[in-house]
Amino acid sequence: MCFLPHFRYPVTYQETLTYLYEQLPMFQRVGAAGYKKGLGNTLALAEALGHPERKFRSVHVAGTNGKGSSSHLLAAVLQAAGYKVGLYTSPHLREFTERIKVNGQELVPAYLVEWVACWQPLFAEIKPSFFEMCVALAFDYFAQQRVDIAIVEVGLGGRFDSTNIITPLVSLITNISFDHQALLGNTLPEIAGEKAGIIKPGVPAVVSQTQPEVADVFRSEAAVKLAHLVFADQIYQATFAAEPSPETGLRPIAVSQHGRPYLPNAELGLPGDYQQHNLPGVLATLDELRAQGFRITEAAVRTGLRQVTTLTGLRGRWSIIGRQPLVVCDTGHNAAGLQAVMAQLQRVPHECLHLVIGTVNDKDVAAMLALLPKEATYYFCAATIPRALPAAELAEQGAGLGLHGQAYGSVAAAVAAARNAAGPRDVVFIGGSTFVVAEVEELYAPT
Repeated sequence: MCFLPHFRYPVTYQETLTYLYEQLPMFQRVGAAGYKKGLGNTLALAEALGHPERKFRSVHVAGTNGKGSSSHLLAAVLQAAGYKVGLYTSPHLREFTERIKVNGQELVPAYLVEWVACWQPLFAEIKPSFFEMCVALAFDYFAQQRVDIAIVEVGLGGRFDSTNIITPLVSLITNISFDHQALLGNTLPEIAGEKAGIIKPGVPAVVSQTQPEVADVFRSEAAVKLAHLVFADQIYQATFAAEPSPETGLRPIAVSQHGRPYLPNAELGLPGDYQQHNLPGVLATLDELRAQGFRITEAAVRTGLRQVTTLTGLRGRWSIIGRQPLVVCDTGHNAAGLQAVMAQLQRVPHECLHLVIGTVNDKDVAAMLALLPKEATYYFCAATIPRALPAAELAEQGAGLGLHGQAYGSVAAAVAAARNAAGPRDVVFIGGSTFVVAEVEELYAPT
């Protein structure tokens, strides 16, 4: 409930978004300038709101790659089990309201308008970042909606991320790779140390993958916090048994538990190869929730895995948006994520590859471009955000590494050119940046 006097501005949803984007620093748009290291602002907001983060149960999810997919898979299974589930993720693709969902339904725009109008005086006093405001909004909404449990994805890092004011039932940490080094550290152990910051005293922690370079970081943090630690891939193994079904897009997956078959004939609604590394962490987290009283049947697990995109609205993870030619979008945007996507792409039967590629200016662009196949035809572009690397500059760097193509004035123009040039047996891939994928209109077509 709001106890503060309303400001007269903003009054509409679009005006509210304009206010948020213009008045508050936003990492998604401007990069490091929108990142505030510390929890002070978020705690101040939470106190003013009556500590909504204490009014719902939660799972906290961190990691470099895989945290978004894992969060959506957990939410889907818990929804299928009959729970009212909040889901907080970032960044959004096209619409702000995608960040905050309850049982797959996005935040109601009218709620956002009212909430921002209500708490504008508080923002003027605390001067939070965009992300700090988003977290406060999400937690207040979940409390108001009386969710049974919320899946909360870390925005950046972990230790000082604004979401880290919650005390979850389980902490899940996915893959650790290089990304945002300027903010999180230049070595994998340093980055893992930031992610490990979500481990809470006495709260079970699940790590999806046993990575020798960083495993001891998690062991040490868990020991200090007296937190039970599970390396999920030492319990569960997941391997795709076949390619995605041409009719349904579902992918058969073989799962074992301690070496014995588990969930026979299961299907996954996220067909990207990299999901094999995410699924063990999801299953181990569900086990921890069962141990705390949640009723999650095998049928609910199967339904959640199979219907994850329908139940949660997830887009952009090896999303197929066209056939003849095959057109695929994926939001993988750092070296490890892009490498996995490219390996799968090369395995797809095709005559020619057409790659629509864009990135942001604070990434290691040379390292990213070095992962891309030289035999493909390139359509370089830039998303409409301030952080975007200009298409002409990206094309120039690509040419220096043997990647041949042209620069286009927009993502839409690049996609159209690629689709027009591709034959029915070719493959068109769109990616390099979450923000490039966000501008692909076909991704939002009704299913």
